[in-house]
Formats: sequence, C-alpha cells, structure tokens
Amino acid sequence: VAAFLDRKWAAECVPTLEAYVRIPCQSPAFDPEWETNGLLAEAMDLLHQWVARQSVPGMTSDVFHEPGKTPVMLVQVPGTDPTFGQRILMYGHMDKQPPLLPWDEGLDPYTPVLRDGKLYGRGAADDGYAIFAAITCIQALQAAGTPHGPITVLIEADEESGSVSLPFWIDRLRPNLGTPDLIFCLDSGTLNYDQLWLTSSLRGEVSGVLSVEILKEGVHSGIYGGIVPDTFRIVRQL
Repeated sequence: VAAFLDRKWAAECVPTLEAYVRIPCQSPAFDPEWETNGLLAEAMDLLHQWVARQSVPGMTSDVFHEPGKTPVMLVQVPGTDPTFGQRILMYGHMDKQPPLLPWDEGLDPYTPVLRDGKLYGRGAADDGYAIFAAITCIQALQAAGTPHGPITVLIEADEESGSVSLPFWIDRLRPNLGTPDLIFCLDSGTLNYDQLWLTSSLRGEVSGVLSVEILKEGVHSGIYGGIVPDTFRIVRQL
C-alpha cells in the first residue's frame, strides 16, 4: 500500500497540485470578484478533471454551480462488499487564504516549488491535497483487496470564509449524502512527518451579540450612593 501511494502521489498527484498552486483562487472573503474572475471555478475544474481520469469502479463525480454560491464537487464511490454497510463521508475544501507576503527567498505563493521532498505553494496543504488524498486512499484500499462501504467525497470552495455556502449545498445534496456513519475532515495538520497524526475532535463556536447596560445616563458620585457594577464583570459571569 505504501509503495502504491508513493508512486501514485509522485507521478499524478503532485503535478496536478502544482498546477492548482498556480491558480490565485482566493476565498470569497478575500476576493470580492471571485464569481466574475472565475478563478475558483477554474481551480475546481482542474481538480475535477483529475478525478475524472482516475480508475475507480462505479465512481461518479460532478461539480455543481449556483449563482452567488461557491462551487462544490461531489464524488461517490459504491461499496465493494454488500455486507459492509458503513457509509463514509470525506470532506475537504480548495479555496485559498490570501498570500500574506513576503515568503522566504526562492518561494512564492503561486509558484510551486519542490524542496527536500515538500511542495511549497499557497493552498497545497490547506486544503488542495484533500481530493487527492481521498481518491488515492480509496484506490489503495481496493488495490489491497480491503472491502469498504459507500464513500462520498465533498469538496467545497468557501471554508476560509466560514463555509457560508456549505449549508445550502448540504441541503441540496442531502439525497446524495445520506446519513454518514463516519466523517473524515481532511483539513488538519501534523507536528512532524515521522508518524501518522489523527485529529479526533474539532473545536466549536457559538457566536452572538451580547450587550450589557447598567445606566441610562451618567450619575455623579455625590448624588447616587452604592456601587455601580462593572459591565465586563457581568459579561464574564454570564
């Protein structure tokens, strides 16, 4: 399996990742012209073309577009064993953060550079690799004769902006997604390259607007007695 993955990654995945790095497709929060300049759609099409060339029995893949919504790619692979019913969903994104210049000498956000076995370029690690990892893992399983249930891969283009479009696509594609038994979120990190790292939980967020008011107008200390509470202390207690 390791030999299969190494060969596949070097020969097919890295060259397409290099082409992906060259496309300056920033997330909508950082590129207000994303819908008219077509860069996100161009990058998604590049990744989808690679998927379409892959040999996975029964696999289907589609890219969906909707005005005002970032595109998504949906890949579906049937299970190899009817008795193996676990449904798996793999998630990733392909929009990029801004380049945050300057980079180190000899490196550039949109010029792919291979150095010491590592690929440098904006978006390759966050999160352009996701679709390549998902498909090659499936191919490796099948090459090793390991049975698996139905696998769905969802690649979005809005994560760096908060995945604003993702709820829309989940609702629209719900018949295709079904109810997964296991979800792999391919958007984490590693602390070294010597072992396999697994993120088993993700941080959550509850956001809102909280206003704490204690007085409607300023009060002179000689008129009002007692202690006026500190608003920040109330916020902390809440």
